[in-house]
Amino acid sequence: MAAPGFRPFLITAATAALAACSPLELGVGAGAATGVAAAQERGLGGAARDTALSVQIQELWFRTNYEMFGRLSCTVSERRALLTGKVQDPEMRVEAVKLAWQAEGIAEVINEIEVVNTSSLVDSARDYWITAQLRAQITFDKDVHSINYSIDTVNGTVFLMGIARSQAEHDRVTNHARNLAYVRRVVSYVRVRA
Repeated sequence: MAAPGFRPFLITAATAALAACSPLELGVGAGAATGVAAAQERGLGGAARDTALSVQIQELWFRTNYEMFGRLSCTVSERRALLTGKVQDPEMRVEAVKLAWQAEGIAEVINEIEVVNTSSLVDSARDYWITAQLRAQITFDKDVHSINYSIDTVNGTVFLMGIARSQAEHDRVTNHARNLAYVRRVVSYVRVRA
């Protein structure tokens, strides 16, 4: 079930979102996004490249199967794509990975897509709660540069992606995750800068 017109859809959605903003809000938002990207270990150029790769992958999913686009998440760091989410069909899982490899410039695809028969609203709410709690904890931890970490939670499994400034910082983040209620396991794809 292909979905035509992804780029026009994005342009329309972006235009609608921007129309609701004042010029001051637009300037502050753009400045904040640029500041965040520049503060990350990968720098502004690396953040822009990774964002473009993520958009490519999501566009491929959208054009191929809208359900795939709606069920899956893609986080890209240093040209490495972490795919997470839940699908009911194993073939959709395989197709999502195959499409991710088609993004021009991708260096690695990490497949953490789960094939599940059912997932309740309570499970999804728990996953969002875990992600929000972990994001808050690492944001307020003075020994963690939280901007360098992406967090995805699927069925109680926390997936970490990004760049740690040291092994000690990485250990702090994983310990924060492990100590949260409802976390079943923590899977880290974080690279440690020496």
